[in-house]
Amino acid sequence: MNAIRVAHRQTKNWADRIALSMVRLLRWGMDTATGYTHDEGSVKPKGDSNPASLSQNKGWFAMTERKWLVRFLFLESVAGVPGMVAASVRHLHSLRRLKRDNGWIETLLEEAYNERMHLLTFMKMAEPGRFMKFMILGAQGVFYNGFFLSYLMSPRICHRFVGHLEEEAVLTYTRAIAEIDAGNLPKWAKFEAPEIAVRYWNMPEGHRTMRDLLLYIRADEAKHREVNHTLSNLEQKSDPNPFVSECK
Repeated sequence: MNAIRVAHRQTKNWADRIALSMVRLLRWGMDTATGYTHDEGSVKPKGDSNPASLSQNKGWFAMTERKWLVRFLFLESVAGVPGMVAASVRHLHSLRRLKRDNGWIETLLEEAYNERMHLLTFMKMAEPGRFMKFMILGAQGVFYNGFFLSYLMSPRICHRFVGHLEEEAVLTYTRAIAEIDAGNLPKWAKFEAPEIAVRYWNMPEGHRTMRDLLLYIRADEAKHREVNHTLSNLEQKSDPNPFVSECK
């Protein structure tokens, strides 16, 4: 899991540029809502050859353990939406057209479930306040309906959007891991992962720290990045899902 790398797929056409622009807009909104900030640096997570950024700001703008958790909660509450929306739309298409889905629905539901488990794990570490819950409610309402309409119009752009969104998630978790390695998050130095995480990822004894937990989650996000960029490259109505051994 230490081998996971920050990566970015270059845009190749107008559809890719639309998807990337929407991700950048969403990222700006999420950064503002969660108080996220960082300075570009050259510090790297242990065992990672990619540059990662640390929060060099002091005082109110420093990224504390609490601020990281707020960001993780907000991020995962949004990240769990696309898979469920895409799966439900494809499910209804399959029923309406009386045709098989070629194995896409299962993978999309697995993605949504995985993102929800990320959220439930972080909720064991910090209970969101009323304002945070209100922010999540509003963001989910807007994002769900917007993504639903967008998926009806262009599922290819939507999967590219999610691929770029997962690139940002990998970057965020890489920076958090770098913060832990640099000693900037002392409360997490010996923090034990919640029991729900230990059971879900089958975390072995001696590898249940906060850093280990973020490594597992980052690996999940990297896989979602790969899956969605691949799905975006396929013919949406006819190509089989290459990530399942048997199309249903």
